[in-house]
Amino acid sequence: MTSAPRSAETDTLYEVRHKVYPRAVSGMFARWRWAMVWITQLVFYGLCWLPWNGRQAVLFHLAERKFYLFGWVFWPQDVFYLSVLLIISAFSLFLFTAAAGRLWCGYACPQTVYTEIFLWIERVCEGDRAKRIKLDNAAASLNKLSRKGAKYSFWILLSLWAGISFVGYFTPIRELISELFSLQVAGWSLFWVLFYGGFTYLMAGVMREQVCKYMCPYARFQGVMFDPDTLTITYDSSRGEPRGVRRKGVEPQGQGDCVDCGICVQVCPTGIDIRNGLQYECIGCAACIDACDQVMDKVGLPRGLVRYSTENAIRQHWGANDILRHVLRPRIMIYSAILLVLCVGFLWALLARQPVHLDVHKDRSVMAREVEGELLENVYVLQLINMSEQDHVFSVSVQGVEDAALRESEPIAVPAGESRSLPVSVRVPLESMPRGSYKLYFEILAQDASELHARERSVFVVP
Repeated sequence: MTSAPRSAETDTLYEVRHKVYPRAVSGMFARWRWAMVWITQLVFYGLCWLPWNGRQAVLFHLAERKFYLFGWVFWPQDVFYLSVLLIISAFSLFLFTAAAGRLWCGYACPQTVYTEIFLWIERVCEGDRAKRIKLDNAAASLNKLSRKGAKYSFWILLSLWAGISFVGYFTPIRELISELFSLQVAGWSLFWVLFYGGFTYLMAGVMREQVCKYMCPYARFQGVMFDPDTLTITYDSSRGEPRGVRRKGVEPQGQGDCVDCGICVQVCPTGIDIRNGLQYECIGCAACIDACDQVMDKVGLPRGLVRYSTENAIRQHWGANDILRHVLRPRIMIYSAILLVLCVGFLWALLARQPVHLDVHKDRSVMAREVEGELLENVYVLQLINMSEQDHVFSVSVQGVEDAALRESEPIAVPAGESRSLPVSVRVPLESMPRGSYKLYFEILAQDASELHARERSVFVVP
């Protein structure tokens, strides 16, 4: 006895991808999205070309192990600032998500931004949604080949330029461009240009909504940051159902405002139907709001069938003031307070940061030794780092131990962006101190800039 053959749909483990052809849409939220596209791309492609004091304004210089940010120069010792900045970014994401859903995904995420740009190129080369579907289903022809070839060529050029700009933040971009044109580019630089460019092409040109639906972890854990008072893109089912075709000026009995045109699905970059409720695939781009508002205008009905609202607001029919009052809830206030404290603390630490660093290393081979003149001597090595962009001469002093004196007290010159080691010894009269370990402070002071100074603690050992 043989069993009936199974269908391919029954056996497959994965959902078959149906290509999404997003329809172009205009409106307030579309303008906001394109404004963010322009802002983010001007920042990304522009900052790496901005000069500052004879160098690149923003540069993660891997060879020199320095990060240049306009007038600041950060060294590996400044990783604290990066840590705080990442914490601020995380709390910002928590705050905006709890307040208004996936604002980052809909307006500023690189995946969204580059997909928007790639789609614009696709529309220019192939036409809007209906023409693109028709072209994909058409047989091979000169027209199809030329349109597809133009689209892919522009995609490749944009991807390569994105790769060059990305690498230009880690190696001086003017040198990189010169090396590329002279075919003398370093192997790793070329690898990362091609890798980032290929990655951009793959993510924004080929995979698109697949990234948001299956690869992005944010889509998976966003639910823990939502609550019934979070602003999300919502379909008002109590107003829209039951759906059905209707004409302008005609009020059919028992029918909702949704005309079931399906345009909200056609404009969605991930291909979902917002009328099915909140879904993890929704990136919060609000394209469906613009599309639905246009349809409502055409049929003479009020806008807002699809709108930014909250679960509680839809259920209890709240107005704008009630929604705003509940959006500003304790959770949001706590996130805001934490974020404010972090930002103020980060700004204060950044402004108070001294572009000079001092490390003190005590000689462990000889803890202490007696020298002529009935003096006890401890030996140290001072590491002075001049993190500024000017040369400075530093004087060294010691404090904290009575009658302590530096044997080497000559000023030391430290060029800009370099470090110097200075062996020093501290001597104390034998009879002035009993046995023990005493706190000792070394201080360096720039002779030509009194505001530049650093202080570091060590110990003076009396055996």
